[in-house]
Amino acid sequence: MKRTALFILTAAIATVTVSPAFAAANFRELRQENLDKVDFDKLHQENLDKADFDKLRQENLDKADFDKLRQENLDKADFDKLRQENLDKADFDKLRQENLDKADFDKLRQENLDKANEAQ
Repeated sequence: MKRTALFILTAAIATVTVSPAFAAANFRELRQENLDKVDFDKLHQENLDKADFDKLRQENLDKADFDKLRQENLDKADFDKLRQENLDKADFDKLRQENLDKADFDKLRQENLDKANEAQ
């Protein structure tokens, strides 16, 4: 009885471990067969040939009044107000000072002088 149970258990484990590998190989093989059946370049070209992109583009351009859309968008935004809000958010004197503090201008000046002298 123990041998029978052990045999069934061994067979079950073998099935569980071998089946996925076989299935994966089988799916790869089926995928490749299907890829071999279809000429994707030909299909792509056929689809390109069906569409007149210049005509479609012109039709879409004719549907839109871009001047009107532009004006509507400009009317939605108060640029002076937005500009002022952005200016109010920034402390430019502080930013300028922080940037000045980051640079060692004497060192940069000397490096540039050294490069200029080497070039001569």
